[in-house]
Amino acid sequence: MDLALLRTFVVVHRAGSFTRAASLLGLSQPAVTSQIRTLERQLGRPLFLRQARGVTPTTIGDELAHKAAPHLDALVEIAETGLRSDSSLRTLHLAGPPEFTAERALPALTGLTGKDGRAFALRASFGNAEKTLEGLAAGHHDLAIGTARPRGPLLTSTPLCDEEHVLVTTPHWAERAGVEKLRDTDASALDHVPVVEVHESLPFVARYWASVFDARPAAPATVVAPDLRAVLACAIAGGGLAVLPRYLCAEALERGDVVALHDPAVPPLRTYFLVARTGTLAMPHIARAHEGLLRAATKWS
Repeated sequence: MDLALLRTFVVVHRAGSFTRAASLLGLSQPAVTSQIRTLERQLGRPLFLRQARGVTPTTIGDELAHKAAPHLDALVEIAETGLRSDSSLRTLHLAGPPEFTAERALPALTGLTGKDGRAFALRASFGNAEKTLEGLAAGHHDLAIGTARPRGPLLTSTPLCDEEHVLVTTPHWAERAGVEKLRDTDASALDHVPVVEVHESLPFVARYWASVFDARPAAPATVVAPDLRAVLACAIAGGGLAVLPRYLCAEALERGDVVALHDPAVPPLRTYFLVARTGTLAMPHIARAHEGLLRAATKWS
């Protein structure tokens, strides 16, 4: 059996689509379709059911993928590492949201880049959940961190940590609004407090209002900056209220630069996932980074 056909089959099985598999393999869609048909003729059994959107593996297709994929992944690892000198470093490409990646993930991984015989070089890129998952699927990244859990067999995800969100503003704005601590049932005292956000749609504030107050925020964004670190800086400067991850604003709260306007019994949370392409965790440098992030996440609060 032709290994090239098996490799194409495994990529289609993981991608769930001839079109996406073609992009990952650098082939045309007709070429991928032709290879799958050739393999199906050789086996005498259909491997996929064609649907309007993508393909679904048959029982035989799932069985073949289960048997073949681990061996093909091992061959890819041998091919990628066999010609490398012992002194050369593998490069890990990590993608994720700018704030979390910069404040959490990169410091955790930097300690693994030393020359200890198992080290790797590190390259990072920033983007939203959709872009990072697309880049990961296309092979541009080795690991991705995001708040969206991918579907399908192409990508595998592991919960990394939960991020608590805090409603903050300066003492001046809290006093001006006449608020020391809000009740869960009423946020009307903040209707005239300006809002600092990462987007015009108020993703953080609107999610907080819906979760805690069962309402929508009344005030539009006065300052919009697409980075939570900039949102924090603007809030400290008096820009208004903001909803921020606790890890990002903890020091500002301790200094008194901002105050928490609310202390709900169950604070709003957002879950981060650590995502890799299926099969790539067999590669030592990716496995070590994956393990390092999961270990570091146990200490994040």
